[in-house]
Amino acid sequence: MLDLARLRALHAVHVHGSVAAAAAALGYTPSAISQQITKLERETRTTLLERKGRGIALTEDALQLASAAQELLAIVERTETTLEERRGQPTGVLSVGAFATAARGLLPTALAALAREHPTLQTRLSEVDPHISVDLVAKGLIDLAVAHDWDIAPLPAPDGVQHAPIGDDHCDILVPAGHPLAARPAIRRADLAHEPWICQPPGSVCHDWLVRTLRADGHEPDLRHQAAEYHTQLALVAAGLGIALVPRLGRGPLPEGVVALPLTPVPTRRLYALWRTGAARRPAIKAAVQALRDAWAAEPDAPGPAPEPDASPRPAPEPDAPRPSPRPAH
Repeated sequence: MLDLARLRALHAVHVHGSVAAAAAALGYTPSAISQQITKLERETRTTLLERKGRGIALTEDALQLASAAQELLAIVERTETTLEERRGQPTGVLSVGAFATAARGLLPTALAALAREHPTLQTRLSEVDPHISVDLVAKGLIDLAVAHDWDIAPLPAPDGVQHAPIGDDHCDILVPAGHPLAARPAIRRADLAHEPWICQPPGSVCHDWLVRTLRADGHEPDLRHQAAEYHTQLALVAAGLGIALVPRLGRGPLPEGVVALPLTPVPTRRLYALWRTGAARRPAIKAAVQALRDAWAAEPDAPGPAPEPDASPRPAPEPDAPRPSPRPAH
C-alpha cells in the first residue's frame, strides 16, 4: 500500500517545482523530502524524479502519482473535517501561512489564544508571501492563510477557496526627523513626487502598490534602497537615506530619528483569512478565524473590521458563514 506521507511529499514537489521549495512548504528539511521520494520510488519500483538542466522534473509516472495524491489528500481532508465536526471541538493539526508583519504582529496573540482555549488543537505557522499562501491553501498544502491586498491590487484567489475579512491595516509615510515634511500634520501624494524611496523588492505586493500609485499620479518613483524587512527600512530612514511607506501592523516602536506622518488619502491594505471550501465546516477553521479577529481588535492601531471588497462598509460576517473569495483581477 502506498504511504500517504510520501505521496504528500511528491505532491508538494509537483506543486512547488523543487525539493527545497516542497520542504519549506511542508516544514521539513530537503533531505527528509528526498528520503520520502526515494522510499516512494522503491515502493512503486519506478523513477519519479529526473534531472532537467539545473533542476528536476517529474516523470510521467510521478505525474500520475501526484494527481492521485491530490485526490487522496482531498478525501483525507473531508474525512478529517467530518470527524472534527462530529466532535464539535477544534482538534488535530491546523497549518497556517501568514505574511511577515501578520506573523509578527497578529499571529502570536491569535495562536496563543487557540492554545489556551483548544489544547487538543496543534497549530503550525509558516511565514509566506500573500500570493504564495493563497496558492498553498488552494493546493491543500496549508489549511489557513492570512493574506492581504491593496485598494488598487485586489487579492487573486482561485475557485474552491473562501475568505473572511479580518481588518484594514493603515500605512504611514516614515521620514527622518530632520526632513522638511516632518513638521506637517499630514501630507499628500503630490508632496512625495521627488523623494528618494526605501521600499520592498520588486514582485512584492507593497512594492507594486507603491510604483503603480505614484505612476498613476504622474510621477516615476526614485527607488533608492530596497529591503524586504520593514525593520531594515526603518533603519535606513533613521539614517536619513530616504522615506518609506510602512504599514502599522507589526511595525513596533519607531526608532529615534523617525517620524510617522499620515498620508491623504490613507493607503490601506485589507487583511483576510482564507481556507478551502472543503474545510469550511471544520471547527478549527472557525475558531482560528475568530481568534484572528479578536487579536486584530486588540491591536492598538486597528481601525476596525474590514468591509467587503467593492461594497459599502458593513459588519463582518460570522466565521461560520464563509463566502467565496474575490475573483482574480484582470
